[in-house]
Amino acid sequence: MTTKQSGPPPIQPPPLVLNPVSTISLESPSLTAEQRYRGTLFLCLAVGLVSMTMTIQMALNANFLREDIGVNGLQMGQIEAARESCGILAFFILALLAGIAEPLIASAVLLFVAAGLGAYAFVPQSYLFVLGLSMIWSQGLHIWMPLPNSIALGLAEPGKTGRKLGILATSGAIGAFVGLGVAMFMEHMGVHMRKTYLIAGAAAVLAAGACLGIPRNTKARRPRLALRRGTALYFVLCFLEGWRKQVFLAFSAFLLVSVYEMPVMTMLTLWAIAQVIITFCGPLVGRVIDRVGERKVLYTYYASMLVVFIGYAFAPWIWPDESVRRMALYVLFVIDGSFFILGMAMTTFVNRVVPPEERTATLSAGVAMNHVAAVSMPFIGGILWQYGSMWTFLIGAVAAVASLVAVGFVPRREVASSQ
Repeated sequence: MTTKQSGPPPIQPPPLVLNPVSTISLESPSLTAEQRYRGTLFLCLAVGLVSMTMTIQMALNANFLREDIGVNGLQMGQIEAARESCGILAFFILALLAGIAEPLIASAVLLFVAAGLGAYAFVPQSYLFVLGLSMIWSQGLHIWMPLPNSIALGLAEPGKTGRKLGILATSGAIGAFVGLGVAMFMEHMGVHMRKTYLIAGAAAVLAAGACLGIPRNTKARRPRLALRRGTALYFVLCFLEGWRKQVFLAFSAFLLVSVYEMPVMTMLTLWAIAQVIITFCGPLVGRVIDRVGERKVLYTYYASMLVVFIGYAFAPWIWPDESVRRMALYVLFVIDGSFFILGMAMTTFVNRVVPPEERTATLSAGVAMNHVAAVSMPFIGGILWQYGSMWTFLIGAVAAVASLVAVGFVPRREVASSQ
């Protein structure tokens, strides 16, 4: 027999407030399985095409600027710094675009990437013209950069964010591999590199079209950025990652080319090997993050980078024989170029410590912090290079050590989940 209770109804608990300025909003309907699948398919297609575009740019950049346009070393540094400064501006542009569906923003900015890079095919031999076009495509690219991860997190099923990001990374690796193949084929056929930039621009246009196929019925409220322990730690890691990335992009390849006279085809081959590794390991890394958490993965990442930078710095002493040293540096370059996939653990960490409406703002602010270091590092590394390449790579080692210290503050998986 059931006893009827008397008295007022029980008081309902208040809604969960994560921080003083925002609460989780569930105003938008949840995605169906079909929408998640379709969104992931089109997002992966867009990411692959953008990766193809930017890999072609990366493969041809140095030769195009030096051999075709005729820029000097100082102008190269100015172009690189100007391009990286777009990452800082991208954060503020995304704030102005708040409230617009992210797939629409992605589609629009990729048209700027297509226009800027495609116009390389027709640009006169003028440093200023190239600088202007570089700013156009770079601004579009840097606005795009935080969007795929944010969209992927919104499409991911609960508890499977790492796997979703792993699939995304694999799509990017496949696109990069295709881009390298296109660059190598065009080089082998003797086609002028300007025409290859038209292919890169066309791929960016297709990527813009693919973004229109991503569901837009889940629109977050205006993103808010609250500086808390988790986001502050994420920004520190992004700054150090930008520091490390610039050492690799600006000086690792330069060491191999300037000191060991690596030909273009060998450089493209090393990039291709790195992309093959990323292609096969992307989903595996995502599953490992879901299983063991970000802390262990990031420890592995930055410990590996520390070994790589020490190898770069002390290569003449570690491997006295030049042929052995050359092969060892090739291996270090491939490790340096492929292990960055472990950095996706930083994105899953953000997903667990910030509410959904702050996710895009946090990721874009992380990109800005990354580029604060990326703007300054070419100048610092270039100055140190005058005293020997060892000092430039030791600065990279310092960034790796600082990253290891910062990772020690990342909560373990069970602690972060309870927060």
